[in-house]
Amino acid sequence: MKHLLIIWHSRTGYAEQMARALARGAGGAAQALEQAASLQVHLQRAQDTSPDDLLNADGYLFCAPENLASLTGEMKECLDRCYYGVLDHIQGRPYAAAVSAGTDGTGAARQLERICTGWRLRAIAPPLIERNGAQTPSAILAPKTVPQDALSRCEELGGLLAATLLAGEL
Repeated sequence: MKHLLIIWHSRTGYAEQMARALARGAGGAAQALEQAASLQVHLQRAQDTSPDDLLNADGYLFCAPENLASLTGEMKECLDRCYYGVLDHIQGRPYAAAVSAGTDGTGAARQLERICTGWRLRAIAPPLIERNGAQTPSAILAPKTVPQDALSRCEELGGLLAATLLAGEL
């Protein structure tokens, strides 16, 4: 049994919708490969994630918004809290990242990549950055709905990581 951990944080609902699409894609890939019983997908809030959760997973999807050119505080706090507890114990495991952003997203993606590089995780794809165009304070703070084409890209990324785990390419 392979365990895929999807750690997410969302302020406006956008990143949560993306994380749920990542999970759907992972489950769909496992079904398509006729290995649904061989993959457990855990969708978990960043605030509820512990080092043990990371140690017990075979692969990771990280999904969070970018705020002020950086990861949101809750996701960063999760990674800070777990960092040393898993260092030198999860190297080589596959991961991917999905970032929701107004107009950029590259700062948060770089920050996630640096943390995962420190853990010596193996990226299976470039970071997926979904931009919603929000620029004013009211637009940034407003609840959002992710367009279907963006959700499809998230599902593809979730499917790719699931297929990687199930193929044993660790």
